[in-house]
Amino acid sequence: MEKRRAIYAMLLACALFAAGGCAKQELVKKDEGIAPQVAAKPVEQKHVATQPAQKPAIPAEQPKQQAVTAQETVKSSDAESSLQSALEKVYFDFDAADLSEQARAALTKDAGLLQKQPATKVRIEGNCDERGSAEYNLALGERRAVSAKKYLVTLGIAEGRLSTISYGKERPAVQGHDEAAWAKNRRDEFVVTP
Repeated sequence: MEKRRAIYAMLLACALFAAGGCAKQELVKKDEGIAPQVAAKPVEQKHVATQPAQKPAIPAEQPKQQAVTAQETVKSSDAESSLQSALEKVYFDFDAADLSEQARAALTKDAGLLQKQPATKVRIEGNCDERGSAEYNLALGERRAVSAKKYLVTLGIAEGRLSTISYGKERPAVQGHDEAAWAKNRRDEFVVTP
């Protein structure tokens, strides 16, 4: 009997809890938010005007300077994207970081373009084909990027404008498992950086 009372008491408590926890929709107040502020009526002021009202002085140069800065940014961005598309890739022989005659010719053209834009910085990205371990290809890609950087420096490009990175075999230009694909993946690419 006592167990039944305990069970009934528990059931009654659960029912009251459930009924009390479920609020009816009309009992819930809507969120009215913060009451809008009523704008105060402006106080009329009567002044005797002895001089004409003066507008605050705005320098005439300011809008022109902003326009010139925006134009220079667009020109700079256009020049950088134009340079980016003009820079030639440099390709390497299998397992080599030495520059071929074709690579030197491409770098000479790139140096000429870089000399026309002396403020532009470039990142040289060394890449490899899929053969070899990841560690070996990272080292080989770095040697390739450094080789191109050194040659550009000998052509008069400031070393501070050039940075290098190696992606090893992680960024193939061409998918494939033959010499034609591998030859296109053994390369240095040049990326204009801010």
